[in-house]
Amino acid sequence: MSLVLDAVTLTYPDGDGRLTALDAVSLTVPAGTLTAVVGPSGSGKSSLLAVAATLVTPDSGRVVVAGTETGKLTAAAKAELRREHIGIVFQQPNLLPSLSAVEQLQVMAHLSGRPPKSVRDRARDLLDAVGLADQAHRRPHQLSGGQRQRVNIARALMNEPSVLLVDEPTSALDHERGAAVMDLLATLTAERGTATVLVTHDRTHLARTDHTVTVQDGRLAESVDA
Repeated sequence: MSLVLDAVTLTYPDGDGRLTALDAVSLTVPAGTLTAVVGPSGSGKSSLLAVAATLVTPDSGRVVVAGTETGKLTAAAKAELRREHIGIVFQQPNLLPSLSAVEQLQVMAHLSGRPPKSVRDRARDLLDAVGLADQAHRRPHQLSGGQRQRVNIARALMNEPSVLLVDEPTSALDHERGAAVMDLLATLTAERGTATVLVTHDRTHLARTDHTVTVQDGRLAESVDA
């Protein structure tokens, strides 16, 4: 299922007035495709991601996640929607230091009340998909930066989300590891049919995306096919 933002406007208090973070933004991300959102700092990229994640409610416009319009959902219903349909890959992996790679994933699924055996099997399958089957029992300090980011991605996919939102996944990686992570995201998006949005400052790897949009002053300034 797709992710749809339709004429979304978001403002924040700014002294006696309001600051416009998103200005009538419309974006559709079909299932199985990867869209990159690029633009300078303060352009509205992070706000777009927060609105898509239902973490922030826009002033106006529609946000549709996996066929569900989110505007009238309660806070509890939005939390459930995020658990069931949205995977978020944060800029920093923020892995729990005391847990192994496989346990990082299992925790996510346990929160949704899934049976223990199915949780173990899916966690191992996902670590295999991101090339870390042989690192399942290593803790974060025993993994490289690129490996930690791969665990981060696998964790976001643990509950089989329809929408995958990714925040600056290559910012702390060198070029080679960044390219590998981008390749992985493109492959997993196609294989698992997620509607993936990637926010990035790095234009180096945009050829690996299906579509690129540029945000400037809260507006989609241009759209370029990768």
